[in-house]
Amino acid sequence: MRLGDTMARGIMKLGPGILPFADAATVELPMGRLLRLSLFQVTVGMAAVLLIGTLNRVMIVELEVPAWIVAVMLSLPLVFAPFRAIVGFRSDTHRSVLGWRRVPYIWFGTMLQFGGLAIMPFALLILSGDTTGPTWPGHVAAALAFVLVGAGLHTTQTVGLALATDLAPAHVRPKVVALLCVMLLVGMTVSAVVFGLLLADFSALRLIKVIQGAAVITIVLNGIALWKQEARDPGRTDKSAPRPAFSESWAQYTASGRARRRLVATGLGTAAFSMQDILLEPYGGQILRLPVAATTALTAMLAAGGGIGLLCAARWLNRGGDPFRVAAAGAGVGILAFSAVIFAAPLDSARLFTVGVTLIGLGGGLFAHGTLTASMSKAGPEDTGLALGAWGAVQASAAGLAIAASGILRDVGSYLATSGALGEGMNVPSTGYLIVYHLEIALLFATLIAIGPLVRDTAMRRTDGSAGRHVLANPSA
Repeated sequence: MRLGDTMARGIMKLGPGILPFADAATVELPMGRLLRLSLFQVTVGMAAVLLIGTLNRVMIVELEVPAWIVAVMLSLPLVFAPFRAIVGFRSDTHRSVLGWRRVPYIWFGTMLQFGGLAIMPFALLILSGDTTGPTWPGHVAAALAFVLVGAGLHTTQTVGLALATDLAPAHVRPKVVALLCVMLLVGMTVSAVVFGLLLADFSALRLIKVIQGAAVITIVLNGIALWKQEARDPGRTDKSAPRPAFSESWAQYTASGRARRRLVATGLGTAAFSMQDILLEPYGGQILRLPVAATTALTAMLAAGGGIGLLCAARWLNRGGDPFRVAAAGAGVGILAFSAVIFAAPLDSARLFTVGVTLIGLGGGLFAHGTLTASMSKAGPEDTGLALGAWGAVQASAAGLAIAASGILRDVGSYLATSGALGEGMNVPSTGYLIVYHLEIALLFATLIAIGPLVRDTAMRRTDGSAGRHVLANPSA
């Protein structure tokens, strides 16, 4: 019996040191409750993979929908991204007869996501021309479905992160952030594999089953995630209580703590890490002549690098690190990563390309964790939703615009190169890709310039705080 107790105590001591996120749990937020809460990130990742990955291919290849229509449909969810700050603000100030402020918005976002996924397969079938009537109802219904899913996942993620910030004590928030980001990666990875297997033998009926199954899974997992998470507060039941206007709260938020610079740095860095999203696999196949299996494995390498970045950021911040320094380190790693990707073409090195892709994931994980943690730490109890909504709005909008711009820049660069407008030395197939990668490096340098004053301010505050403690400890000094 004593031996068993000793072993149990030994395992408990080793757990936080060797198991990722084992020390993210606290008395206020136990591990079981934290893992339940993180399920909302799984459904967000599942929806993102379905929209950007699975349906992208299905609509173009199997349903033979024109590519320009697919591009427009996939861009519609981004229309809601700028409104994440308003959604977060409304969840901060919500008055409910049940005494909740976060739960109603998460549940409303879940229902939007469910409704969009429920009507999406039928809309896509009509959109593809599989109908005896006009196809315009398919265009309208598909657009509505994509907007609903986009609005739902943006609402759910924004308010879900705000709820996690409410529940987690300040000293474990970096670990909680890392866990939530990893659960997003888990949702995306598992969903991509499952959707690929289920739709390998494609049929219209199979498409309906898969997408509507995703709708059911979304509402079930988010329901489990919300169960008994937010305490009811009688102070929030009075709907007649005055609430600040969004413009006033926004002006107050942006006027404090260099919030504008923080958002600019977030947007620049996110754009820099996002422009390559649709180019890495074509670059590997067209320029480095990698087989399909090898280019598909790049997604796994990118995710693995991202997971390592999140773990490193969590450990760094847990030891008292500055989140802005973590973000800056991510930008620095990104510069090395894109340099490796660029030099892989003239050196014809698939190995160097793989290293670059992994480093892109590592740098992106560090940068995302650092900026999200900084947004959490700068938010007060009454403006958590606004702060995280602003971060999410900038991050999602910058990523969407960067992805769209990368495709345009790659095509324009390739056209100019092949036409001879850039000179004979630039008339190579890789020119369009390399223009984008060089622009990403330039954006990362701009990100470092934007982050610099934020790091300096944090260092000055810590120095002043240390000096103050020294004076208090030594009154005679």
